[in-house]
Amino acid sequence: MVAEILSVGTELLLGQIVNSDAQYLSRRLSELGINVYHHTTVGDNPARVREALRQALGRSDLVITTGGLGPTEDDLTKEMVAQELGLDMRLHQPSMRALEGYFERFGRVMTENNKKQAYFPVGAHVLPNRKGTAPGCVVEKDGKMVAVLPGPPRELTDMYDTQLEPFLRARTHKRIASRFLRIFGIGESEVETRLKDLFSGSNPTLALYCATGEVTARITVMCEENEDPTPLLNPLEKEIRARLGDCVYGEGLKESLAHVVLNKLLERKATVALAESCTGGLIASRLVDCPGASDALIEGHVTYSNQAKMRVLGVTGKTLREFGAVSAQCAAEMAAGARGISGADYALSVTGIAGPGGGTEEKPVGLVYIGLASNQGVETWRFLFTGDRGRIRELSCLNALDKLRRALI
Repeated sequence: MVAEILSVGTELLLGQIVNSDAQYLSRRLSELGINVYHHTTVGDNPARVREALRQALGRSDLVITTGGLGPTEDDLTKEMVAQELGLDMRLHQPSMRALEGYFERFGRVMTENNKKQAYFPVGAHVLPNRKGTAPGCVVEKDGKMVAVLPGPPRELTDMYDTQLEPFLRARTHKRIASRFLRIFGIGESEVETRLKDLFSGSNPTLALYCATGEVTARITVMCEENEDPTPLLNPLEKEIRARLGDCVYGEGLKESLAHVVLNKLLERKATVALAESCTGGLIASRLVDCPGASDALIEGHVTYSNQAKMRVLGVTGKTLREFGAVSAQCAAEMAAGARGISGADYALSVTGIAGPGGGTEEKPVGLVYIGLASNQGVETWRFLFTGDRGRIRELSCLNALDKLRRALI
């Protein structure tokens, strides 16, 4: 089954809101083995909506529309679907009763224009709206299917999850299962080079996605609805891990580097302290986002000034005079000082120039030093990041967490 998502709303074209509906539907449809080949966005104009619908039906088996189901004159999605399919609109009494009950519960008067939300193309399968007033529907004709969903994400996701998804699953008898491997420490081009011959498979398939500082490998298989995908997924995952080694830090879209680091600290019953300069508490914030952080994170210090580095962490004036605050020597003393005053098993430090100003030819913007102190001593690393201030701070945070992760394994 080939699908197209047709998003209706001038506010989308003006950039006033982000089209999260299309992203959500594409992800969920892929789980059913339904291929989404096109996303189309059109404003609240009847002629253009109908033209977009005609084009979508000409190249897709399933068209899912979002938006245009409200009570106002420019909410015409259902009407355009009915016209394009040659169907009349008819009152759906259960939807009218549900609308009247909704307004009664809130002590409000239902205006005349709200009644249009209870009219549907003849023969439509109505999808009640449990989160709002605008029901959706599914219309089938001549081997084509149009699913009409509301635009507000809260309403759309509930309607899809509870009603449309089971409806579609009964038609496909297929599903797609995916596994995501999170990769840090090597870039996309290096990952692709190491895995190049693995991209030619048809089932499972392999794809790469990039975010700031990291790569995600997605392994996807098509299988029968009740088939276990594990035997198809496991061999490819094993091969990827063998080739990338400890650059694979986790599995799943929600498993961040901070979550992995915290879990490894908890497994080892180890503790960590932080000494941050250019990251300004970002590392601490990422760890605190994770449940259980209080059992591993002892304390964090944002020592932005030289005076704070000396007073809190014991960085010497001599080090600052001879090497400067942005140096391997300063990062080492910051990490050692944080470990000493906290009693933690590990201490991370970060010092650098995040920009946009403050750089020199000798020490340019993006120069960052990371230090890690443990019972094995103190180690430092030099990085030269590119990008704006936010990106440099983000990469500093991620690389510091990754150095701790590697120490823990």
